[in-house]
Amino acid sequence: MTDTSAILEHLKAEQSETDAAGHGINAEEWDRLFTRLGRSPNLVELGIYSVMWSEHCSYKSSRRHLSKFPTKNDRVIQGPGENAGVIDIGDGQAAIFKMESHNHPSYIEPYQGAATGVGGILRDVFTMGARPIALVNALRFGDPSHPKTRSLVAGVVAGIGGYGNCVGVPTVAGETQFDEGYNGNILVNAMAVGLADQDKIFYARGATPGNQIFYVGSKTGRDGIHGATMASAEFSEGDEEKRPTVQVGDPFTEKLLIEACLELMATDAIQAIQDMGAAGLTSSSVEMADKGGIGIEMDLDKVPQRETGMTAYEIMLSESQERMLMVLKPGKEDLAKAIFEKYDLDAEVIGMTTDTGHMVLKQFGEVVCDIPVAPLAEDAPNYDRPWVEPKARAPLDISKYPEPEDYGEVLLKLMSSPDMASKRWIWEQYDRHVMGDTVDSSQSMGDAAIVRIHGTNKALAICSDCNPHYVAADPFEGGKAVVAEAYRNLSSVGATPIAITDNLNFGNPEKPATMGYIVKSIEGMAEACRVLDFPVVSGNVSLYNETDGKAIPPTPVVGGVGLIEDVSKVATLKGAQPGDVLVLIGETKGHLGASLYAREWLGLKGEELGPPPPVDLEIEMKNAAFVRKLIEGGLVNAVHDVSDGGLACAVAEMAMASGMGLYLDPYTVFAWSPSDQVSPLSVMFSEDTGRYLVALPKDKAGLITRLAGAAGVAHVNLESSSGFREESETISFVFDEYGIHDVEFSTLREAHEGWLPSYMKGEN
Repeated sequence: MTDTSAILEHLKAEQSETDAAGHGINAEEWDRLFTRLGRSPNLVELGIYSVMWSEHCSYKSSRRHLSKFPTKNDRVIQGPGENAGVIDIGDGQAAIFKMESHNHPSYIEPYQGAATGVGGILRDVFTMGARPIALVNALRFGDPSHPKTRSLVAGVVAGIGGYGNCVGVPTVAGETQFDEGYNGNILVNAMAVGLADQDKIFYARGATPGNQIFYVGSKTGRDGIHGATMASAEFSEGDEEKRPTVQVGDPFTEKLLIEACLELMATDAIQAIQDMGAAGLTSSSVEMADKGGIGIEMDLDKVPQRETGMTAYEIMLSESQERMLMVLKPGKEDLAKAIFEKYDLDAEVIGMTTDTGHMVLKQFGEVVCDIPVAPLAEDAPNYDRPWVEPKARAPLDISKYPEPEDYGEVLLKLMSSPDMASKRWIWEQYDRHVMGDTVDSSQSMGDAAIVRIHGTNKALAICSDCNPHYVAADPFEGGKAVVAEAYRNLSSVGATPIAITDNLNFGNPEKPATMGYIVKSIEGMAEACRVLDFPVVSGNVSLYNETDGKAIPPTPVVGGVGLIEDVSKVATLKGAQPGDVLVLIGETKGHLGASLYAREWLGLKGEELGPPPPVDLEIEMKNAAFVRKLIEGGLVNAVHDVSDGGLACAVAEMAMASGMGLYLDPYTVFAWSPSDQVSPLSVMFSEDTGRYLVALPKDKAGLITRLAGAAGVAHVNLESSSGFREESETISFVFDEYGIHDVEFSTLREAHEGWLPSYMKGEN
């Protein structure tokens, strides 16, 4: 028997239910597969079913709940279902964006896992004809004291910077949090935003029978095989042995691929296009065939390969990076080849589209796979997983705990805590200004990044948000809060919020308690999206984020995008001027449940923390519109939403950004609050939603009060009890009969800026 015949015998061998279980296909799914196929699959066919029916590719546990999201408004051109979402930003242009996870790979191999997460999300965007203009990342790591955390932070940050910097796209926004719940399963969520002309957007759908299938980009290797299956399974200690399933990225090849694809797209040669992401050649070919209602036939011997002896099974399941699949219009093959050869990229015709509705694969001249396309995609399992309503928490009784003697000490503790401390050590490793259109990056100076639309006076605002502590405390209200926070952050810089992408990170959906968090979080997010007219246009679900049966905190991340019509009319965190005073927009009710104060100062955990602050979506919408109007009118110098750490932390961040000390009499807020739950403590650290802190010239404070009154917006004018002082080296909180609490500016900055660098040096 020759080697070729032995390989073919192995590939075409009939597979059993036991074999299927080894591929992650359960007994119910095996029955479905067998029934749809009418026979047992061979090894190649089983491998294809296993990845296409994996959680990562099919969303089989969440699909029916994702349908609850609103996905349309007047600006949405393309919602979920394509490589990325598309929104109308006027003047014939579109913003194209998406967020995806690379959690499991980043835990196993942090540098390459994070790097290829960046590469993959970039391909989702330029596949649709958009030039990428911005990257965002949302990172969650374990407890700083955990032995793996420091090396994971170093590897992930280096991977993001290494790929994004080399490919030449700025990383402009993000967030980083630490919690022991991520000790065994970190989260790396990557988002990309691109720009395209509305009449030059490309889709995976649209392929017709009788056209050539074109493979372009890097050669196929054995890296990443079963990556989609791995991403749909729980971890156990010691899973570092799964390193071979982590892909290896090459940002320089990605840059060439971007330029080659955009050049080819300008020629009108492409009928359909799909990047090879999770499940590689399998998912890209199946998705194009399914969306076009066609069949495909490919000769895998023609697939460019960088390793010898690769089988059809390995070729189809490889997740090697920097690869694309296209269906070309008739007669365009030579043109396409010439463009890709110019960029020194592989470009080969590997098959044809057909009218059979089947996927037919050949190797060594023989058919090794012949299966209908529809069951792979449309007929994938769609579970109605059992779920239980998460238990409501009792309110936090703050009176049980002693009141701090010095609020200044509390502020120092909160501002130097792992979640709140400056992440400068991270974002200074990212190129934030390459391409020359970054107006402001959220990492350094604002609630959302601002990126100019090249050659215009318009800009996009971009942010990433999630408070997993809120979601854990009450997934419905926490889900609402995730969306509302993104809405506030975009509004804080003067942008009109348009749409979101999301990345829903949870544990094992087969556990009813976990599934309950998934369902209620989605429902909370969906309600916020409906009321705020802030639809979901793309996203990703990452489940089975567990190690040895312990799930991560529920972490539904939102990436928000908004439009700024005139980039000269924006606000940032750093704009306060000497003599400016403060106005607090929104009502302070004194809610300290699930707050940073409760977690960091009181040391509370779990049920002890109580519920999160409720979200009034109508108030969110009204207050945001008012703040945007102030910014558009040029009435304010700086704006910051009030969130983690409450008013005290918002004031401190604004002061550090401006480089000036200030004084604030929080008793004014206390005195004007209609709630009997408000105390000096809660004025300082409560996290009531829908609030903004604005800095403005003192002579405009009265006008703001009149405008707020006319708009019915709750506010407190701190004109007589606050002020920025250029000569001051102190942040002072003056509480009339409660005393004065001072924090030296230099001490605060050292505490805030110093924690992460010291940690990464092993000093704390």
